[in-house]
Amino acid sequence: MQPVQVIGGGLAGSEAAWQLARQGVPVVLHEMRPVETTAAHQSGQFAELVCSNSFRSDDPMGNAVGLLHEEMRRLGSLIMAEGDRHKLPAGGALAVDRDAFSAAVTARIEAEPLIEVRRGLVPALPEAGLTIVATGPLTATALAEDIRRHTGEDQLAFFDAIAPIVHRDSIDFDVAWFQSRYDKPGPGGGNADYINCPLDEAQYEAFIDALLAAEKVEFRDWEKATPYFEGCLPIEVMAERGRRTLAFGPMKPVGLTDPRTGKRPYAVVQLRQDNALGTLFNMVGFQTKLRHGEQARVLRMIPGLEKAEFARLGGLHRNTFVNGPKLLDPQLRLKSLPHVRLAGQITGCEGYVESAAIGWLAGYFAGAEARGVSPLPPPPESAHGALLAHVTGGGMAETYQPMNVNFGLFPPLEGKVRKDGRKAALATRALAAIDTWNTTAR
Repeated sequence: MQPVQVIGGGLAGSEAAWQLARQGVPVVLHEMRPVETTAAHQSGQFAELVCSNSFRSDDPMGNAVGLLHEEMRRLGSLIMAEGDRHKLPAGGALAVDRDAFSAAVTARIEAEPLIEVRRGLVPALPEAGLTIVATGPLTATALAEDIRRHTGEDQLAFFDAIAPIVHRDSIDFDVAWFQSRYDKPGPGGGNADYINCPLDEAQYEAFIDALLAAEKVEFRDWEKATPYFEGCLPIEVMAERGRRTLAFGPMKPVGLTDPRTGKRPYAVVQLRQDNALGTLFNMVGFQTKLRHGEQARVLRMIPGLEKAEFARLGGLHRNTFVNGPKLLDPQLRLKSLPHVRLAGQITGCEGYVESAAIGWLAGYFAGAEARGVSPLPPPPESAHGALLAHVTGGGMAETYQPMNVNFGLFPPLEGKVRKDGRKAALATRALAAIDTWNTTAR
């Protein structure tokens, strides 16, 4: 049996390679790092998390990404297994120790006898042989150009911003305090997983003034028409949309009480644990394209962060994806080059877990083809099925944009269901469908 070529060792590529091996199919996994690097990556590890360390909500009954987590666990996902093994306190979310997580995924990939790892840039699509391209939002220019040449479709791109990370011991806890919104307990049972920095109205207005006036990274002419992903807007872009936008977004104070006053603050900046030692915390929702010197100055205006030391300042990187509904078939194959599948964020899904889920599906489809069997598509009622439908045909090709998994992508329920029970009903139906599929599809 000829090995399947998997290009890219991120979340999607790692998951695809692992699922191929689980089917007894040999794999050659290509990863250009550390021979070649990107503007956002810092290591040569597989499944490196370059933005937040959060897999977002872990609630399978009330949140679509939490449902996707549970489906992936039931399907034997490598990414979810290591995410669970290296989780950190994060309220109702699943956050991971990014370095330990990536190291564990790398160790398991490198120890798998059916996976051969090759380091180095792949500049063009292979002319023959089953291939999965999972090069992510930072696809190397040469390969991106070759994909465009084969598809005849201009690549689409947006900018994805990275949030700063703060050293815990530089935070002033005479001002800041630990609390989760509404004291909601997380997976570990704690209800104080976030550090909160409060602002009164005058402090908030001064912060917005400084944010709007701060020097930002300038775009080149060819970059100016590139849209942002609405789910990951830089804070200064949100502020430009209205002075109160941040107060109703990442700085909303709901569910929090300042212990110094016994009252809800006017606005709050939250920080979430970023490593197992609890020494690093990232600023939740504070993606930014401010220049580094300006970032330190403006962010230190936040009460509690006046002497903040930053382990990493925010940044900005380009995110490349294809028009999936136009270019991909229902098995993630390029219509113009059917021996090549795409997986992960290059398909236009958005988010760590969504990327890994599409990687899982690409590995399943390619493995079935390699073994000469007909794959069964995931049920449309499942999170996997809904996400697959979005990237291969559920979106409108004319206006296609990246999207996180959400219940709006799921087929509607039959009959009347109370509004407050809709999400749970969708999730219950999805898990029953994925369990049935899991016993028959493989």
